[in-house]
Amino acid sequence: MIKILSPLVAFFTVASIFAQGLSSETPKLVIGITIDQLRGDYLEAFKKTFGEKGFKRLLNEGLVYSDVKFDYPNIDRTSAIATIFTGAYPFYHGIVGEKKFSIEEGREVSMFADKRYNGIFTSEHLSPLSIKVSTITDELKIATNANADIISFAPNAPEALVSGGHAANNAFWIDDYTAKWASTSFYTAKQPIIDQYNRSSQSLSTVINSFIWRPAKDVSQYTVFPYTQNVYNFQHHFGSDKQKSVKLFKQSPFVNTEIRQMAERVLNNNQLGKRSVPDFLALTFYAGNYENALDKNYSIEIQDLYVRLDQEIAQLLETVDKTVGMNNTLIFVTSTGYFSEQEVIPNNIKLSGGEFRPDRTIAILNMYLMAIYGKEQWIKKYYNGQLYFDRKLIEDKKISLSEFQQRAAEFLVQFDGIQDVITSQQMLHGAYNQTVEFYRNGFYKGISGDLFIEFQPGWKVIDNQVSNDKRINNNAISAPLIFFGQNIAPQKIYRTVDVTEIAPSVAHRLRIRAPNAAKSDVLKELF
Repeated sequence: MIKILSPLVAFFTVASIFAQGLSSETPKLVIGITIDQLRGDYLEAFKKTFGEKGFKRLLNEGLVYSDVKFDYPNIDRTSAIATIFTGAYPFYHGIVGEKKFSIEEGREVSMFADKRYNGIFTSEHLSPLSIKVSTITDELKIATNANADIISFAPNAPEALVSGGHAANNAFWIDDYTAKWASTSFYTAKQPIIDQYNRSSQSLSTVINSFIWRPAKDVSQYTVFPYTQNVYNFQHHFGSDKQKSVKLFKQSPFVNTEIRQMAERVLNNNQLGKRSVPDFLALTFYAGNYENALDKNYSIEIQDLYVRLDQEIAQLLETVDKTVGMNNTLIFVTSTGYFSEQEVIPNNIKLSGGEFRPDRTIAILNMYLMAIYGKEQWIKKYYNGQLYFDRKLIEDKKISLSEFQQRAAEFLVQFDGIQDVITSQQMLHGAYNQTVEFYRNGFYKGISGDLFIEFQPGWKVIDNQVSNDKRINNNAISAPLIFFGQNIAPQKIYRTVDVTEIAPSVAHRLRIRAPNAAKSDVLKELF
């Protein structure tokens, strides 16, 4: 009997010590930083203009993955952040973009529109309930019996809502009309310091028209792009029109300063990272183009924005060192996996490709469908590379939906500029190949359309329903992923990782379960 008990006692003693060891490794604070349109090649190219305590510190002392793959079409900042925080693709989490086409209303609406909840410092009625699965922040709240504090800050409402999740104490964004920090009554926890700031004379809404963006360094140091045509000491004002000024502000480096300062307010005034359970701070920064840049293709502004973002990262890391301690903090930094080009083609250059006009294509397709199925308006809408059919009409006419979609797809694929057409029936029930799987990842039933159109690279989509035409460009963007802080050893990993691996990996470090739709393995370097 004693011989049997001794190994058991030893086993449970070791297990207890191991469990204590794991517990001691759990960070007290997680800071999830998503940088909209961050490019790994730009981080490398602009490195000589950076200081030592921002991006260089992350890259030299962190676990750095060179590239993250976003394996679905039509990536935008909202769907990307939802994928990062849920560990699943839009096929499961339902956030296919910042906006969607509402069949019922016949118009484009916010993905998060929800009339049941009032706006706070905003007229918008929004909630995160469009996220169909749990997020990493939800799981932390559940694991800590609702004791973890979770706060998110982002320039825009969709990013704040998807990074905060369903269970956040609060999620904040800059209102497009007032420039105040806004939220929704869906979240019930109050943040007095945000309210006080909004009402103060230093609030963004009060001072936004006083900002002037000038280069942070002498422009002679901005030599990364040898093709830049206009090396000039720019000076950008955001104007007196509040709505326009907010839009431009959100494309400038000052929005990153505002995000960082709000993060510091809660770090200095709240108990984030100072209690017995882990807390989570989600931040979204901006690293995209400025629409009023003089040189659209290779601007001085994008180099200056990265220099200033490097300074914001350095300041944030310093604040974390002072308030919580880096040994108590896990930080992850990643990109949204796309880049919105402001491409300008010189008049004397003739490229392959052409112009695709959805309105004309819809008219021709509808005439074709009329010849087969009768004189009806079969197509409800073209939206974001998708066609929506009148499902009720098809059902009333007792027409096979799969047959209808397939005939339309076979007709459309013959058009110039169209590479392929994928039907929703293929994505849900059809035979799989790599292309179908790619489009399926970005599809969500009830929100996505009947047909997905894959355009040929180089073609320009002229859509009269949107303000900007879209030129198809399928080149890959290097999207880095960095883990930094508690028990993270410096390491460079050059394999491509999937974006869905981030959430389960963070969950592993927190010793909680992964979000309920996350299927990917934990990144092995974090074991």
